[in-house]
Amino acid sequence: MDEKSAVSDSIKRISKKDYESELKRLHLELVKLQRWVVEKKLKIVVIFEGRDAAGKGGTIKRITAPLNPRVCRVVALPAPTEREKTQWYFQRYVTHLPAGGEIVLFDRSWYNRAGVERVMGFCSEEEYLEFMRSCPEFERMLVRSGIKLIKYWFSVSEEEQERRFRSRIDDRTKRWKLSDVDLEGRQRWVEYSRAKDQMFLYTDTIEAPWNVVNADNKRRSRLNCIHHLLSLVPYEDIRPKPIDLPPRQEDTGYVRPSQEHQRFVPEVF
Repeated sequence: MDEKSAVSDSIKRISKKDYESELKRLHLELVKLQRWVVEKKLKIVVIFEGRDAAGKGGTIKRITAPLNPRVCRVVALPAPTEREKTQWYFQRYVTHLPAGGEIVLFDRSWYNRAGVERVMGFCSEEEYLEFMRSCPEFERMLVRSGIKLIKYWFSVSEEEQERRFRSRIDDRTKRWKLSDVDLEGRQRWVEYSRAKDQMFLYTDTIEAPWNVVNADNKRRSRLNCIHHLLSLVPYEDIRPKPIDLPPRQEDTGYVRPSQEHQRFVPEVF
């Protein structure tokens, strides 16, 4: 089994108050990092991989919450089109790589080929082997080009994934999160474990190592991931200049048109 054993609840538990307090502190640090990235024209790519319902999306939401979407953007690509299937495999991901002063978070990435495509038979054996050969070199090229590449694998136990799946089934607002592929993947737990181990064997390199997040507890995994991310990018607190609000423009007698023909949103609440 590839997943880390669950520790006792007494160790894993963290109160909502402590969680929100620490998240608020980390959000401030993320804003400082964002300003440093823009100032120094850094290029950062963060990859989030892991089993279904491991908590990748929730962590990404907490990272992006305090940040400018023009600086930090999320890439979550759908299944490739017929045209994209004929392209060089990495081609559709390359177009989303950051320019100077940008952070890109990949909610799943080119590692689809080593995971879901491999397990579900969506790629051929030749395509899979070529990916394993070319992926490490592709990532070395990214690093040599000046991109800071950070890779996270969210590790969740069988029991916790089962609980989250059932929670999604019971919550009508979350059922969309469970696709047919997710359900099929649940039946292929061992195959996914084998695929993940092979992926790590070939792609856990010095230039682009994998960082494993124990994701059985969502609150802790989010805080641990954000804290670790901040530790990997040295940054300084660049204080912005004090902001003084300019005086409001004086009214020179402008008469606004009547609002009776405007469509206002009903004040239901």
